[in-house]
Amino acid sequence: MKKNKISKNWIIRQKRDIFVRQSKIEGYRSRAIYKLKEIDEKFKIFKNTTSIIDLGAAPGSWSQYIIRQYKKSLVLAIDLLDFEHIDKVNKIVGDFTKSENKEKIKNFFDKKVDVVISDMAVNTTGNKNLDAIVTGELCIEAMEFAIEMLNKKGKFVSKIFMGSSFNEIVADAKKKFREVNIFKPLSSRKDSKESFIICKFLR
Repeated sequence: MKKNKISKNWIIRQKRDIFVRQSKIEGYRSRAIYKLKEIDEKFKIFKNTTSIIDLGAAPGSWSQYIIRQYKKSLVLAIDLLDFEHIDKVNKIVGDFTKSENKEKIKNFFDKKVDVVISDMAVNTTGNKNLDAIVTGELCIEAMEFAIEMLNKKGKFVSKIFMGSSFNEIVADAKKKFREVNIFKPLSSRKDSKESFIICKFLR
């Protein structure tokens, strides 16, 4: 009974959500596009960039945004879940944390890249502290991979949850990048603990 009630509440919230409605009108696959759009407009993530890795890409709205706004970009998207093809976006279905998939990404570009973005998060358990810890681990892994893949002027964007590992992640980012910002887009739901860490220029 409780699960059904939660599902009904979710459906009602989705129908009322202006960003859900807007994404349907504009042909994007999820409301998450507006988070990346806000980040890009504020921090100029994709300015003068051509090569981009999209981690945790499904259903693909971030890659959609990039390829629409920056048509000459070379985008490689990866996710555990398969998702519908996006024209001019290259796709890998698999676990990004597995060494064989990291090798596929490296071989695809065969050079340092301009931007790594990550919207990865665990399926929520209801335990916000646990969710924050596990999503934090994904952020750490994404950042470590970004450091390996990015050129000196590279940029890294990742979802991050407020929680026990938050300060540690930010402190570590500041050791690796010359510019680090934390930003919560207006399109993030008010009751969500998510923010985004935006890192620029490797040290």
